[in-house]
Amino acid sequence: MTRRLPFSLLLPALLTMLGVLVPLSYLGLRALGADAGELREIVFRSRNLVLAGNTLLLSASVLLTTSLVALPLAFLAARSDLRPRRLLTLLGVLPLAIPGYVGAYALIAAGGAGGAVDTLIGWRMPVPGGFWGALLVLTLFTFPYLFLNLHAALRTQDPALEDAARLLGRNRWQTFWGVTVPHLRPAWLSGGLLIGLHTLGDFSVVSLMRYPTFSAAIYQQYTAAYDRVYSAWLALGLLLLTGAVLWLEGRFMRGVFLSRTSPGGARRPGTVRLGRLRPLAWVFVTLLAAVSLVLPLGTMLYWLGLEGSPWLWTEVLDALRSALGAAALAAITTTALALPLAVIGSRFQGRWPRLIERIAYLGYATPPLAFALALIFFVLRVTPALYQTLPLLIIAYTLHFVAEAIGPVRSGLVRATPRLEEAARVLGVTRSGALRRVTLPLLAPGLLVSAAFVFLSVLKELPLTLLLSPIGFETLARNVWSYTEEAQYASAAPYALTLAAIGGLLTLLILRRDRE
Repeated sequence: MTRRLPFSLLLPALLTMLGVLVPLSYLGLRALGADAGELREIVFRSRNLVLAGNTLLLSASVLLTTSLVALPLAFLAARSDLRPRRLLTLLGVLPLAIPGYVGAYALIAAGGAGGAVDTLIGWRMPVPGGFWGALLVLTLFTFPYLFLNLHAALRTQDPALEDAARLLGRNRWQTFWGVTVPHLRPAWLSGGLLIGLHTLGDFSVVSLMRYPTFSAAIYQQYTAAYDRVYSAWLALGLLLLTGAVLWLEGRFMRGVFLSRTSPGGARRPGTVRLGRLRPLAWVFVTLLAAVSLVLPLGTMLYWLGLEGSPWLWTEVLDALRSALGAAALAAITTTALALPLAVIGSRFQGRWPRLIERIAYLGYATPPLAFALALIFFVLRVTPALYQTLPLLIIAYTLHFVAEAIGPVRSGLVRATPRLEEAARVLGVTRSGALRRVTLPLLAPGLLVSAAFVFLSVLKELPLTLLLSPIGFETLARNVWSYTEEAQYASAAPYALTLAAIGGLLTLLILRRDRE
């Protein structure tokens, strides 16, 4: 395996490192730019502790509640005799297509006097808000991150240890809690990390629910109070919390090594008969489907029926074209950048390849508001003409989502081993011909999945779009946010429903492609 990185791979890696590290470094310099007295006043504000406490409390609570939802549903879909399993799997995946701010809009618009639920069935559902509202929304629309990991782990887990525990006299519940759950630790940490990072970086849900966290305060300080020094310090505080989460995940994963204990081929876990628990399982599944899918979609359809603007669909189509265009550009640039980074991570060893890969993931782990603020400060200092332009927005999308695109490409590189290229070279094919005729066809599925992932993420993305998009650049996400902030629920409905429909379609396509 070659140690030295070729220039064709080194150049995009260096550009990625500079694109992520330089703006973040300048954010730190910008935060330290005030005089000593102002810095003391900013750093030791009591509000900082309140924001930190609220952010940590919400993140920990969301992790707990998503576990309470995802683990039972994953077990029912992977191990139980509850049918149909495909429907249970869809229930665990489809809420991911609804962005958190769309879910928050739907639940707010459903409750209260004159809300969708009050009008349709005469029950005045409480309007969610504060900590409990943010917890409810984030739980309902982020638990699929955990479900996907737990479901995969439960389907492939070696049943030998469970069999051994039962032979030693443990009953079903003791075996589940003592053997099955501990072996789900890597899957739980992987999904939990995504949920934790998402909750730390979320500002739309907490803002709509009026729950103060670091992210909500950053947006307020930058857009309303115009206090850029304090917003920079808040962004640094959020980065510290993100770094702590990443460090904890690494510590918990240290020393984890789980392998099959049974010899020979892997056996599929047996099916658990629910018996008397079947009605309770159906109540759980029905309630989850009603709250996470039926209520939001029904609310959007209700308010859509009240929107009577003759220019409605013209405006929606304009926003859709802008959103699809930006998402397509970002999907292309991000996938193109992910390819060399995936090659470095899978085919080269040493300190530099590992550092490059970690920095690429740092761009994804950095909360979007903090990353957008870092780019703004840096661009205004170095190239002001780039501020609020489409190229800057595409650059931000690319640097933030490139880590999301690396995974599927690396999976494709496992099949496209270097030996296939070497065999083609022996047969007289040139290096570029071997890449075109052997490697790229094998990478095509992974590249398509990467592009689809990024396309869907950009379509739903809000913080980067709000702070970095050109003036007059309207997208579905931006209009949902703007109309919901002003309590214009009927005006927000067509944008929210279009976004949810496209997200659902893309999620199903990605899920189907991933199974092939």
